[in-house]
Amino acid sequence: MRLGVMQPYFFPYLGHFALIANCDKWVVFDVTQYTPKSWMTRNRILHPVQGWNYISVPLNNSSISIRTHEARISSFSDLQKSIEGKMSHYRKRAPYYSEVMKLVDAVFCIPTDSLVQLDVKALQAVCNYIEIPFNYVVASALDLDWGSVQHAGGWAPLISAGLGADQYINPIGGQSIFKEEDFFSKGVRLQFI
Repeated sequence: MRLGVMQPYFFPYLGHFALIANCDKWVVFDVTQYTPKSWMTRNRILHPVQGWNYISVPLNNSSISIRTHEARISSFSDLQKSIEGKMSHYRKRAPYYSEVMKLVDAVFCIPTDSLVQLDVKALQAVCNYIEIPFNYVVASALDLDWGSVQHAGGWAPLISAGLGADQYINPIGGQSIFKEEDFFSKGVRLQFI
């Protein structure tokens, strides 16, 4: 089984989906310290005139003292209205405006106060749209000994072994944090794409 593990980003970049497409199972990595003002709670779209327009998920408890799975959205309905408002500038200009708004509607069809649930719904909606399978588990729901991790790159070998993966796939940018011997000792092959 090929496994991929990444934090839950809010409508993530293309590489995220390339990685999902190359995995048999995806782990939504939500057990580490939450990072405020990260791609977990924001994204950007082109501003109608110049530069970028950020869309952000406001939280009740945005703090480095919580774990990612503890992050709570302050107002789900206000968030949806804000995103729809920022995107409405493109109604007459963007050729795929209707399709994108259907994706946004799919993400916001069932209210939640969980940032992780919102981000997972966004992943699922985009995967459905681009027709790639999204077989996932959420790390905080796994029964693993998180205390045994000694360094930042130690999470992936632990999760891979715990889920019975024989291959771990990561973006090429992550080469510096992983030690191949950590994977090899657990019978897992490390691959970068």
